[in-house]
Amino acid sequence: MRALEPPAERSAIAAAEQVVGQPLPEPLVESLLRHNGMGHYDLLPPFWSLLSAQDIAKSWQLRMKIYADELPRAKERDPEADHGPWWHAQWIPFAFDGAGDYLVIDQRPSRRRGRIGNADHETGCSFSPHPMWASLPALLESTATSLETGEPLDGYAPLAVDEDELDWEIY
Repeated sequence: MRALEPPAERSAIAAAEQVVGQPLPEPLVESLLRHNGMGHYDLLPPFWSLLSAQDIAKSWQLRMKIYADELPRAKERDPEADHGPWWHAQWIPFAFDGAGDYLVIDQRPSRRRGRIGNADHETGCSFSPHPMWASLPALLESTATSLETGEPLDGYAPLAVDEDELDWEIY
């Protein structure tokens, strides 16, 4: 896909880690070292675009600022629950939808650490039980398989708009 950017520099990844105050998860680092984000094109179902290392840091900072008053209560929420707080400092955004929402990797200490959440700016964060949302590798592998086979994924089927654009339709 032409929308994917060239690899990130390790210095850009280190700068993002400094901003978020923790190492980025290894699967995210591996992904950034292949493609440092992308333009606003739908890659992950149904409408998510990958963030660059710099945009990961900016997005995390923005959410920390917006939800500063909520953060102390966020620590009290059960990290095993299917619904999280509005934001948590240990969530790493890695994809966006262009409408203020992010996919995050949950880095809170729990048996479900590494799972993917949908941090919606209107409803808070939710974590789907579908296996593709269990981790970034699971999401990327499931997406690649769906793109290769055309098979639907969690209710969405890939649809090539043209050679440069992908969309996902409700199945």
